[in-house]
Amino acid sequence: MSPPTAPAASRIRTLIVDDEPAARRGVRLLLEKDPAVEVIGEAADGPAAVALMQRDRPDLVFLDVQIPGANGFEVLERAGTYRAPVVVFVTAYNEHALRAFEVNAIDYLLKPYDDQRFAAALARAKDEVRRRELETANSRLSQLLEYLQSRMGLKSAGEPVPAAEERIFIKSAGEIFFLKADEIDWIEAEGDYMKLHTAGRSYLMRETMARLEARLDPRKFYRIHRSTIVNIDRLRKLSPSFAGEYAVILHDGTKLKLSRGYHDRIAALLREKL
Repeated sequence: MSPPTAPAASRIRTLIVDDEPAARRGVRLLLEKDPAVEVIGEAADGPAAVALMQRDRPDLVFLDVQIPGANGFEVLERAGTYRAPVVVFVTAYNEHALRAFEVNAIDYLLKPYDDQRFAAALARAKDEVRRRELETANSRLSQLLEYLQSRMGLKSAGEPVPAAEERIFIKSAGEIFFLKADEIDWIEAEGDYMKLHTAGRSYLMRETMARLEARLDPRKFYRIHRSTIVNIDRLRKLSPSFAGEYAVILHDGTKLKLSRGYHDRIAALLREKL
């Protein structure tokens, strides 16, 4: 039974470049065993390889060094660096190995190679393709996050956004979460991140406490500790702790430490609301 084929959009688009038909066929047969790989073309000489790379933008190229019209290094140079593919050099000459790694080839297959050696090179190449895809996705998400923040009413530090317009955008695990400020129960500092707690879930975002506090409505979000902010709509009571200190109890039972420096402000607030 043949292995299931990965969706076309997620398969690694691969080009084979070698002037020997038998060598191209051998690489193709090995690649076709991997459902994560899609062979999108073959080239037998340098000019054809350059044209295919510029037109089809493969993710991965198995590239012979010695081919007519241009050697493998010249092919890469002529194809350009825009969205450069991951490259595995395939050649019968080992004197090119050093230069291959100087142009950032992921591996160097010396003919004749066995199936195990080819599989190891392919595995390294696939890992590198996925790593680049993740970097690209994260970069695009960061750009989108900046755009959303600039377009949807987020103000500069010290200028709170009206609650009706308030949104917190959180990038996590390759996704962006759109979180309404009203949904936040409380916030705590955790290293270089802020952890936002909401309805039994938590989200991490890279931000400073001061900058995040400045983006929230000061009428609804109060600092109770140097590392804690609470949504006052979630406050239930103040509870004596020890040595004259108090704890803040939220409606869901969460117990947070109230710093002495913030005690009077919170106590006055609760007297107004309760």
